[in-house]
Amino acid sequence: MEQLDTQIIRNLKNISLSMFRKNFFGIFHGSISTKLEEGHFLINKKDAIFDDLNQDSFITLYHKQDYRWNDASIDAFIHSLLYQNIPNAKYIAYGMPPFTIAYTLSHNQITPKDYFGYELLGNIEVYNPKDYDTWYERADVEINRFFKENDKKIMVIKGYGVYVYHRDLEMLSKLIAVLENSCKILHFDAILQNHKSNEDLFDI
Repeated sequence: MEQLDTQIIRNLKNISLSMFRKNFFGIFHGSISTKLEEGHFLINKKDAIFDDLNQDSFITLYHKQDYRWNDASIDAFIHSLLYQNIPNAKYIAYGMPPFTIAYTLSHNQITPKDYFGYELLGNIEVYNPKDYDTWYERADVEINRFFKENDKKIMVIKGYGVYVYHRDLEMLSKLIAVLENSCKILHFDAILQNHKSNEDLFDI
């Protein structure tokens, strides 16, 4: 790879490690990529381990599929569509932050109660993929359509995870971190509110 790509890979490796430590990525679950020159992009391979990425963990793909796609992340086609249709997408990541996913199982929207979530994210509608059995057959089209039709850089999918894009890699990771922290706060707030309600039952 060219020297320029060395710095790109170092940046992706550092962000990936940080996201892995926060449980946004699993051992083999998740994906991260960056747009290179027009017509191709860099993405992790399907067997990449996100706390130990190196040059061999990535592969450069053209949007037109060829033999190299066989080694790429299962999410490569989704990333490719987004790069082709969203000019501002320089980096894309798919992760599974646990508090966020848990929150989507019983809520149709995420309304942060903390300052940073409120300021940075606002209200987020949770996308319902409905039939899990056919989701991967539909995911590329539906995720691409969501971002084209909504002025959002983040898509939260019920029971599945989060897609996010940005022009800045650190800002991309910050969006997921703030989202996960907001969902964690909502979770604990619900527990405390429920505890308070139960205590009120015994007040005389």
